[in-house]
This record gives sequence, structure tokens and C-alpha cells, in this order.
Amino acid sequence: MQTYFITGIGTEVGKTMVSAIVTEALKADYWKPIQAGELNHCDSKKVQDLISNTNSKFHENSYALQTPMSPHAAADIENITIELKKIKPPKTKNNLVIEGAGGLLVPLNHKDTILDLIKPNYKVIVVSRHYLGSINHTLLTINLLKEKGFDVSIIFSGNEHKTTENIITTMTNVNVIGRIDEEPYFDKNVILEYAEELRSNLKSL
Repeated sequence: MQTYFITGIGTEVGKTMVSAIVTEALKADYWKPIQAGELNHCDSKKVQDLISNTNSKFHENSYALQTPMSPHAAADIENITIELKKIKPPKTKNNLVIEGAGGLLVPLNHKDTILDLIKPNYKVIVVSRHYLGSINHTLLTINLLKEKGFDVSIIFSGNEHKTTENIITTMTNVNVIGRIDEEPYFDKNVILEYAEELRSNLKSL
């Protein structure tokens, strides 16, 4: 069984939709270690609502914070200190999809970041979405992961931008799993279609 860590080059780049697609494609379990804000409509619930298979299990957050801010700031407001030792991956005999928060260097406290949640054996999937500055953010993210020795792949999200995607793939030489287009909406059927399209690429990681 494999563990897949979904990270992005920033916020609002499509991590949750990608997490739903990977979870559906592999009929994997899903876990978001830290949720900050939107607890009544959190990412775990969004993914659960988009999944069609009955095999996936959804594991509780290690930290569920009320404020929609960076985890360290949200925790500070609630007089909490996020501790890495309290963030333990759930025990499962299934594949596991872990969704990060924001980008790699989002702080959890005064010394640890999202990057510190990624273990050496994880398969890391970077979600990249085109915007002004996204090439820089994508290269920084992928190069840092490669420097740390992680197995890195990429999924592009949003409208295709060939020159951006070509330079990223040329300069990083990482595996491209596929792309998620700018859809008018995402529901179970759309997620299932992408899951079927990307399943073989995901299983070959």
C-alpha cells in the first residue's frame, strides 16, 4: 500500500479536487491532518461528498481549527501549539491520500512546516495552476522536494497554458500524471471521470 501526499504551489490551486480524484481512482482512504476554518464545510467533507466508492474511509483531522488562517496563526488565536508528535497518520491497510494545507512552507508553529509532515516513503503529488508567478512557485516547490529526496510527480490544474507547462516539465523532469481542466462544476460524476482517466498513471507511480 502507498501513501500519497497532495501539496500545492499555494492556496486555491485545486488540491482538494485532486485529492478527491486520487482518492476515488485508488479507492484510497483520505486524511487531512490540519484543517483551519470552514469546519462545517471542511475539505474532508468536500472530498467525502465527491466520492462514489464505498471502500474509502475518511480519518479525523489531528487539528481542527476555527480560524481560516495559516495553521500557526489559527492555533495561536485558540491558544494552541501544533505539535508534530501529535500528528500521526491513521493506521490503515488501504492506500492513503493525505492533503496538505497551502504550500510546503506554510508554518505549523515557530519551527515546523507542512514539509515536515511528509515522510520519506510518501509519493508526493504537486498541484500546479497557472497564474502570474506560478512558474517560480512550481519550480521552488518541486526543487525543494527533490532536494529532500522525495518521489515527486505533478498534476496541472485549470486551463491549459502550454508554454508554462512545457518549461516546468523541461526544467524539473518530473512525471506528469495529467491535468484537471477548468470545469464549470465538480460533482461525483466529474470526479469519477477524472479518476478513471488518471488511474493507470497513478498506479504506475
